[in-house]
Amino acid sequence: MQWVLAATLVCGATTLMTGCSEAKAQEDNAAQSVKSEELIRTSQSWDGVELPDYLKGRPELVAVKYEFPAGKKLGWHHHPVMNYGILVQGELTIIGQDGKEKVVHEGDVVVEMVNTIHHGENRGKKPVILYMFYLSQKDLPLAVQHPEIPLD
Repeated sequence: MQWVLAATLVCGATTLMTGCSEAKAQEDNAAQSVKSEELIRTSQSWDGVELPDYLKGRPELVAVKYEFPAGKKLGWHHHPVMNYGILVQGELTIIGQDGKEKVVHEGDVVVEMVNTIHHGENRGKKPVILYMFYLSQKDLPLAVQHPEIPLD
């Protein structure tokens, strides 16, 4: 009888340990699951203006990593194509020619103005790292500079 009780306890403990191991494996697997989070869905640029219709013809998708040192000001420019990005480090201030400003913080998504002149400034103390994604076409510039407009 003692042998049967001991075997039952050992068998029960083994089952419990196996069950715990399986539960731990399932928990670890859940922790490693792919997660998705929609960061933005919009038809407007950051200033509230409706984005233009898609270009006609074959698309060219372009991804660019920008790094702006602290204190750096970009010249006035406009984008002839739609683009959006995510700021992964620092803080970037975008200024429209009308004086409207947008401050983009780490983790923020920004949808840029299309065909509207603007510039950007890193007013922070650390470099800005910004990943931008352009919906373009072959031979179209991503940005057109306006050196005739002086920066403040």
